[in-house]
Amino acid sequence: MIKNGHHVTKDQSEEAGCSKPGASACSPEKRKRVVRLWCDGCYDMVHYGHSNQLRQAKSMGDYLIVGVHTDAEISKHKGPPVFTQEERYKMVRAIKWVDEIVEGAPYVTTLETLDKYNCDFCVHGDDITLTVDGKDTYAEVKRAGRYRECKRTQGVSTTDLVGRMLLMTKAHHSNMENTDYQQHTDNFGRGATVHSPWTGVSQFLQTSQKIIQFASGKEPQPGDTIIYVAGAFDLFHIGHVDFLEMVFKQAERAYVIVGLHFDQEVNHYKGKNYPIMNIHERSLSVLACRYVSEVVIGAPYAVGKDLLDHFKVDLVCHGKTEVFPNKDGVDPYAEPKRRGIFRTIDSGNNLTTDDIVQRIIENRLQFEARNQKKEAKEMAVIEAMKRREHQHQEVQ
Repeated sequence: MIKNGHHVTKDQSEEAGCSKPGASACSPEKRKRVVRLWCDGCYDMVHYGHSNQLRQAKSMGDYLIVGVHTDAEISKHKGPPVFTQEERYKMVRAIKWVDEIVEGAPYVTTLETLDKYNCDFCVHGDDITLTVDGKDTYAEVKRAGRYRECKRTQGVSTTDLVGRMLLMTKAHHSNMENTDYQQHTDNFGRGATVHSPWTGVSQFLQTSQKIIQFASGKEPQPGDTIIYVAGAFDLFHIGHVDFLEMVFKQAERAYVIVGLHFDQEVNHYKGKNYPIMNIHERSLSVLACRYVSEVVIGAPYAVGKDLLDHFKVDLVCHGKTEVFPNKDGVDPYAEPKRRGIFRTIDSGNNLTTDDIVQRIIENRLQFEARNQKKEAKEMAVIEAMKRREHQHQEVQ
């Protein structure tokens, strides 16, 4: 098992509770020392909002187990997912705050599930998750007092990201004061007919505190192999994870630095409305990956002498994707190649951001229908809550 970018020994895993999920041999002493947490969800199109929820959950205890639903369960309750269950399992495993995942977790969280995995309580965001018939999936654990809540990350949602892909404009790169973007928010989450606070589009505001929360804060140590990679890492996905995992395995003690190009640079070589995520969003997405030690925000396109010397880079890696020459027509990897420290990595995964966008475009109507269905269920719950509150006030 891998924990926060490092391999965990059997003894360490056993200290975190039990040697096997569901085992009943945990001593009361161990249960007192270690707080085991449960999170679950679809984790479809995993973004920094999901990662931030898991980071907050982990801060409430010691050992975080994440249950991921199957494609069939998601289709039944919400609509078809963008990513397959195998892709979603791997994405969640790559988030550095996750200690263990449970594949095929039930959509409704029960006390039986928490007990099976020896979890003290479950953690969820301050939105609501509903079954196909409109019931709160956490009702049972809430009644039992084994439910904790964390803050939903403002400014990102799967709904918003899908809208950006379909919109095909560059408004999201810098600001949202744009009529096209406003039309997108109306269609995908905040129009005149939409009132749910849980399904909508809001603007992400990066802060230094958020970067600190996501960063490891660890400096390279003597004996570490410093590996540098660069790119857009847009819509951080399973293709990126497989690549970074392979990069991490290039050395016994790898310290992986990811250079992220500015939005304008990415748009120069990718075109269209890329990147879908702006530089601030992409930085958090990459920092959440357990194989990454550091991120350079706004890295130069050409990997030159100054960068290599400054970070004392031992190895520079690039995947099988096309390398575009810089504005002067020069290979951006000319210097590491000259030094003999350049290596091409074949992760065995050819998935690209373009492929994901294509999946969305091909299934646009399904995603719009899914969003409307989700919105209708949420509004029904909100109306019921308002009625109960009104009745309570009348009694008083």
